[in-house]
Order: sequence, then C-alpha cells, then structure tokens
Amino acid sequence: MQTMPTADISHYTYRVTWSVEDQEFVATCLEFPSLSWLATTQVDALTGLETLIAEIVQDMTAQGEAIPDPLAERTYSGKFNLRVGEALHRRLAIEAAEEKLSINQLIVRRLNTAS
Repeated sequence: MQTMPTADISHYTYRVTWSVEDQEFVATCLEFPSLSWLATTQVDALTGLETLIAEIVQDMTAQGEAIPDPLAERTYSGKFNLRVGEALHRRLAIEAAEEKLSINQLIVRRLNTAS
C-alpha cells in the first residue's frame, strides 16, 4: 500500500454479480473487500461502488492514510512457497519423473490448465 495524492479508481478490480439473497446486483472490489453496493442493474451497482470508493479514497488521502495499490499495478516475483504433505510430495515427484519434468514444471503446467 502506498499513499497517493490521487488514485485512479478505474484501475481497481471490480466484480458485479447477482445476489439471490438480496434479489439485486452486488458490486465488490478486491482492493476494498469490506465495501459493496447493491442496485437493480449491473451498471448502477458498479457506478454506486465506484462513487463510494472515490469518496473513501479522497477521505483516506486527506487523512494521509495508505491507499491500496490496484492489483493490476502491483509487481509479483513469480515465486511462492507451498507446503504439501510427504505423500503428495512423493506422488508429484514420481509423476514429474514419469513425464521427464521437474516438479516445478509439472505444477506450473497443472496450474495453467486448471485456470
């Protein structure tokens, strides 16, 4: 997170889905997980949330608070650590050897095909 004088709220990660419980569309933003906006149309839900976030960002800026960086603008190392049990590790090592791949190559291939 960084403190920015102004933030382009259009760079945040928004999602609008139908809420069966509320019988309305609900807009959410990954960078502000505690916020949401309900409306009868998708456009109104997104517009309402964008307006709310713009106000929140303005208040945070005025208070000198850290504003979340948009996920799309963050840098990622391409590395993460994952702990698995001994049995799964063994099974992955065997499968990787059978396919003449490293365990890393095997897992990357599987992750790419899973998404």
